[in-house]
Amino acid sequence: MKRYEGLFILNLAGKEEGLKEAVDRVSAEIAAVGGKLETVQKMDKKAFARVADRRVNSGHYVNVIFEAKPAAITELQTRIRHSEEIFRALFTDASSVVAVPAAV
Repeated sequence: MKRYEGLFILNLAGKEEGLKEAVDRVSAEIAAVGGKLETVQKMDKKAFARVADRRVNSGHYVNVIFEAKPAAITELQTRIRHSEEIFRALFTDASSVVAVPAAV
């Protein structure tokens, strides 16, 4: 198992109150490919500096640190490609990243 950091940009246009449910679905997708969640950090909604699609000019950012097999990342990318809620996703190797506990 390898440690990864996933940055998800969620497109929740018209359904802003559904952020928790969307984050839960992202977590479920990671678990479905055999991943084990470490931390989930919900960040703010931010406007894009460069708009690629006029219909989507901002998004909710969610950072997830998880462990999974390297082959699971390809499967996860395939699964989330069909999701309308996930605008973009970026996966990086987080072997050297130290998790910082969230302040309560």
